[in-house]
Amino acid sequence: MKSKNVLHQPNIILINCDDLGYGDLGCYGSRCNNTPIIDAMAQAGIRFTDFYSAAPVCSPSRGALMTGCYPRRIGFDSFDGDWVLFPGHGIGLNPSEVTIAKLLKNAGYKTMLIGKWHCGDQPEFLPTRHGFDHYYGLPYSNDMGRQNNRYAIERGFPPLPLMKDEEVIQQQPVQESLTERYVEQAVRFIRENSKRPFFLYFAHMYVHLPLYVPENFAKRSRNGAFGAAVECIDWSVGVILNELKRLGIEKDTLVVFTSDNGARGDNGSSNAPLKGGKGTTWEGGMRVPCIMYWPGRIPQNSICSSIVTAMDFYTTFASLAGIQIPDNHIIDGLDMRWAIGIPGCKKQEREAFFYYRMDKLEAVRAGKWKLHVFREDKQVRELYNLEDDIGENNNIYDKHPEIVKKLEGYLEKCREDIGDGATGIRGRNIRPAGRVENPVPLTCYDPGHPYIVAMYDSDKIG
Repeated sequence: MKSKNVLHQPNIILINCDDLGYGDLGCYGSRCNNTPIIDAMAQAGIRFTDFYSAAPVCSPSRGALMTGCYPRRIGFDSFDGDWVLFPGHGIGLNPSEVTIAKLLKNAGYKTMLIGKWHCGDQPEFLPTRHGFDHYYGLPYSNDMGRQNNRYAIERGFPPLPLMKDEEVIQQQPVQESLTERYVEQAVRFIRENSKRPFFLYFAHMYVHLPLYVPENFAKRSRNGAFGAAVECIDWSVGVILNELKRLGIEKDTLVVFTSDNGARGDNGSSNAPLKGGKGTTWEGGMRVPCIMYWPGRIPQNSICSSIVTAMDFYTTFASLAGIQIPDNHIIDGLDMRWAIGIPGCKKQEREAFFYYRMDKLEAVRAGKWKLHVFREDKQVRELYNLEDDIGENNNIYDKHPEIVKKLEGYLEKCREDIGDGATGIRGRNIRPAGRVENPVPLTCYDPGHPYIVAMYDSDKIG
């Protein structure tokens, strides 16, 4: 098959895992999870050591990924007091936001989302209203269905919906087989669009709790159900890479692998050598794995230690596709084509990266320095040199007043720009999330319905 010009609208596959930690892959130091395919992908491409999600939990980080903006800028910092969106929530990604999927679709790409969306489950907020030609997956987390868990029962979660485009095609699906079903959909989409540019966003269910895993992976795991789920992810990547090679389009396709936030750290997962985990603004909550693979374009065995974020996908993917980004909305993402070896691209270094926990600005990083100013509703004064102290163990706040002053200046500018709930500053350049009146859940429990799984038996939630 004749190959396209790799610099003219390459295919883009973005693989986003759920709660996968910095230390959960072999190429990032894991010794208990089997990830030979992802490790080989890293060796044949580029691995990022200082890559960040824009939030320590899923809905805000996914909204940021789609829009190239800090969650607070798009009204995704909190959801009527909740960290994330829940079934039937009347909030979602504002229809006025121009997602990366919408940009690519308007430029001639075929687009599909497979897996977790979590940016709103009302019709106005679904993936098909935000630039995706097709959608197949769960609209929110896999623990938000009928489950044998006090929290789920008290909140009255409806049956977990599996969707195709805007239709619920199954309620309470068997989760052990769901990743295989996702992979089948991915292969189908790639085959149907192999002769035209496409954007596939594959958002895994794994490794969010509860963990239901296929028996073959469970039997050979050295790390229980968690290790089996990670190995299932690895298998799925192998299927996709094999299909690209079989179709002769692997040199026309950028494949990106990452996670939406850090791991919990208490279920077989690991953020080592980082401190903290999901839900925190320690490094373990927001620094995550990121690997990019593009044979013939990205130099093999490359490592990038610059500060890069999931918000940068927006600008980078648009630039690769030759798309002019609309200038009527502020975008926080930078063009990182220089990092993956695209010639003639000016290096863009991030002056500062900001760590938000819901609406509160808790920390800032500039270069090797990280300043914490707020944590768990209390002011703190902590400065860390992440080059020498990646685990954030040695507070050197009192030793470097000039560095503290510089970082505090970045914080002040950020507060003026997008605000800070900890100081009561609203911010000048924030946009509202979308809202609908009288929201309705996608499903409703019916005792007469022939559910294949009436209630999930695990009591674990993410």
